[in-house]
Amino acid sequence: MVTHVVVIGAGVYGAAVAASLSSRGARVTVVDAGAPGGGTSGATFSWTNSCGKQPRHYHDLNVAGMQAHRRLAAEVPHGDWYHETGNLEWAATDTDRAALERKVAAVLDYGYEARWLSRAEALDLEPDLDPAALPADGIAFFPREGWVEPTPLIAHLVSRAVAAGAEVVRDDAVTGLDVDAGAVRAVRLASGRRLATDAVVDCAGPRAARIAELAGLTLPMRNTRGALVHTSPVAVSVARVVHAPHVHLRPDGGGRVLLHNPEVDGAVHVSDTGETRVDPSAVDAVVEAGRALYPGLRAATAESVRVGERPIPDDGLPVLGRVVELPNFHFAVSHSGATLCLHAGDLVAAEVLGEDRDEALAPFRFERTAPVH
Repeated sequence: MVTHVVVIGAGVYGAAVAASLSSRGARVTVVDAGAPGGGTSGATFSWTNSCGKQPRHYHDLNVAGMQAHRRLAAEVPHGDWYHETGNLEWAATDTDRAALERKVAAVLDYGYEARWLSRAEALDLEPDLDPAALPADGIAFFPREGWVEPTPLIAHLVSRAVAAGAEVVRDDAVTGLDVDAGAVRAVRLASGRRLATDAVVDCAGPRAARIAELAGLTLPMRNTRGALVHTSPVAVSVARVVHAPHVHLRPDGGGRVLLHNPEVDGAVHVSDTGETRVDPSAVDAVVEAGRALYPGLRAATAESVRVGERPIPDDGLPVLGRVVELPNFHFAVSHSGATLCLHAGDLVAAEVLGEDRDEALAPFRFERTAPVH
């Protein structure tokens, strides 16, 4: 019988798993090498969506993730982390327009909400956009999409877990797992503490493969680094996620705007000593692209730049649930963690405690990552 569970990682997944486990009556210890929300979860665009995600079972998992956010927002009306205001997207080239048309057609076929807007209709939603930056038509709008603010979401989930009896151990990295007779028996920490356990959930994000290795497992990952530019506060109305040809942006609270594009990701450099920097020219370029889209951003500067390491399993799909050869070791690792965390975290927590979630989790098992001989 599982009574004590160690959750490794206190990002959105770890917080969600811990809250779900605690609500089901388990004794939970959450362990993080830093502070809750201090890793990748605190440096993410956190766009909630299932826009163009394939195959179908992955699309459906993301839709369920969006629904879980909706339910939590309804349950916690004072929570201010969830924003379902929609996503606007358009393209600049014939090739990109054709790709966007295919994406919209595919999600409509799945029953996902999407519609095409004219320039005037888009300006009704985002009046501070520069009309000259918009095409006359062919603007896709996905009304049920939005974004979450990860830090307050994590705070709520961790508080909920702690209120139910969970312990949070911060600034204490996992250094070893004691495995005996086909099960993890204890988690060892840098402080020297040893946590005896009935089950472990690996929610370590970009470090998930390292935790798996401590258990004798090989988890193929292809993590990538991404940079986000946070502007200074500025008097401009931005209410939605916007994916324009040269910049992606959304509100960031306090009058700030969050900016991103693939070019600024490519400008991230990590030195031999582990120091991270982003080329200033790339930061300037993404801010300028934001200004071209929203003239009101002309007074904005890059107040901060945050770099996160995105955890991406090798085939791009989540790795969720128990491991056959080590049945009390469980994964909750994926890209799109902001969208998936509540729903996928609840599925994993239920399985940890013996509930049957195989139908939902079967496509995302660890065993699919094993090399074919």
